Amino acid sequence: MKRLVICLFVALVAMSIKAQQNLYVGGTLSIWGEDNATSFNITPEVGYHFNDKWAVGGLLIYSHTKSNGVKANAFALAPYARYTFFEADQLSLFVDGGFGFSTVGVKGSDNVNGFEVGFKPGISFAVTDHFSLLAKIGFLGYRDSYLSNSDSSGGGLSLSSSDLSFGFYYTF
Repeated sequence: MKRLVICLFVALVAMSIKAQQNLYVGGTLSIWGEDNATSFNITPEVGYHFNDKWAVGGLLIYSHTKSNGVKANAFALAPYARYTFFEADQLSLFVDGGFGFSTVGVKGSDNVNGFEVGFKPGISFAVTDHFSLLAKIGFLGYRDSYLSNSDSSGGGLSLSSSDLSFGFYYTF
């Protein structure tokens, strides 16, 4: 399963790079440690701008967590459609609407599969014509065991730090 997801993502990137018109690549990276827990996340992103307002893209998420000696690895694939509703000079406000599928494995137990569907607002700042910094905060939607090794589900609005990400992207 992991190899299939990675192969599909690489194929998508390869096809997109060939087009190289309005294509963007980027992502986020995070490392977090507290008490007896550490986590590491890497999230590459690729997308395509159709025009000034609309884009489509996808995220491939890998997360590794170690807490009290227990290790967990998570993978997720999350395609989205992005609508930019405000632009002023280098600043843009957007919302990503999409869904994601995840699987979390903990050594010695069964994998937990999950999904999410919803909206994530964000802000982008164009440093140059090709390089932009961005931040996404919050989630409005429904999650069922998404990127979690527990059987949890629920919906609503979340503005927690776990729904905050900083990243960049490069537009060709």
